[in-house]
Amino acid sequence: MFKGLKLIAVVCGLAVLAVPVAAQSIPNSMKGVEAKQLFGKERSASRHAPAPFGSYAKGCMAGGVQLPETGPTWQAMRLSRNRNWGHPETIDFIQTLSAKAARQPGWAGLYIGDISQPRGGPMLSGHRSHQLGLDVDIWMLAPKRLDLSRAERENLSSVSLRRAKGAFTNSKWTRAHHEIIKAAAMDPRTARIFVFPGAKVQMCKDEKGNRAWLRKIRPWWGHHYHFHVRLRCPKGARGCVDQAAPPAGDGCADAQKWVDDILNPPPPDPNAAPPKKRREYTIADLPSQCVSVLQSK
Repeated sequence: MFKGLKLIAVVCGLAVLAVPVAAQSIPNSMKGVEAKQLFGKERSASRHAPAPFGSYAKGCMAGGVQLPETGPTWQAMRLSRNRNWGHPETIDFIQTLSAKAARQPGWAGLYIGDISQPRGGPMLSGHRSHQLGLDVDIWMLAPKRLDLSRAERENLSSVSLRRAKGAFTNSKWTRAHHEIIKAAAMDPRTARIFVFPGAKVQMCKDEKGNRAWLRKIRPWWGHHYHFHVRLRCPKGARGCVDQAAPPAGDGCADAQKWVDDILNPPPPDPNAAPPKKRREYTIADLPSQCVSVLQSK
C-alpha cells in the first residue's frame, strides 16, 4: 500500500508520509511479535504531534489525546479497557455531538464506547478497525445521568434496538436516535456510520427532509447496541489512508437488500471458496512510523 512513497517532511521525529516498515530496522524485541500484543500493553500516548498512520484496520496513532472520563454531556464507558484515546478531531467530534444529543428529550448526552488504544494499532480483542483514533462507538442507550462510578461503567449494558436479527428496529428505537445519528452524519468530518440494516431502512422511511446525509449511513452486522462513527483522515494527515467513499446515492435500496436477505437468506454458493483465516499482524505489516510510536517514552 505504501510502497514507493517518498518522505516529504518530518514532524516531531515522524515522517509525514507512511513508508514500508522494511525501510528501517525492527528492534529485536518487536520481531515476530503480534502487533496487538505490542500496542495492547501501552498505557499512554506517544510523545509526538497527533497523527494517524496507515488505514483504519492497519495502522497506528501518534500523539493520541485521551477523552476525559466525564464531561458535561458525555461519559466514557468500560474504562478498564483504556480505549478512550483518539485523534484531537475525534475528541472534538465527541464533545460536539454529545452537546447536540443532550438537547434530545430524555438524553443527558452520550455514553462513549471504544475509540482507540493510547497508541492506536491492533487491539487485543473486539475490533479489526479503531486503529487510527478516528473510529468511535457510541452507545444506543440514552444516558439518564452522567455521574456513573467506574464500577457502574463496567457493569451497565447498552440496549439493543434490533428485532428479527436486525431486519427491523424494535420498540426502543426513537426519533432521538434518528436525530443523533443524523447529526453525526451531517458533520463534515464524518466519512461513514455503521448501523444494523433495519435502522438504516427505518431512517430512510422516516426522513422527509434533506436526504444527502443518508449516504454515510451504512448497514453492517451487529451495531445494534451502538453505532460506529468513522471520521475522515484529518486535513494534512499525509500518512493516513482514507476508506473509499460510499457509493453515490442515499444507499436506501442497498440497505433494503440487506433486510431482504436477512428475512429470506439466499442459498449458499456451492462454489464459494472457504473463508481464509485472518492472520495476526506484526509490526512489519504496519507503516514504519508505528515503530517510533511504540518506542516513544
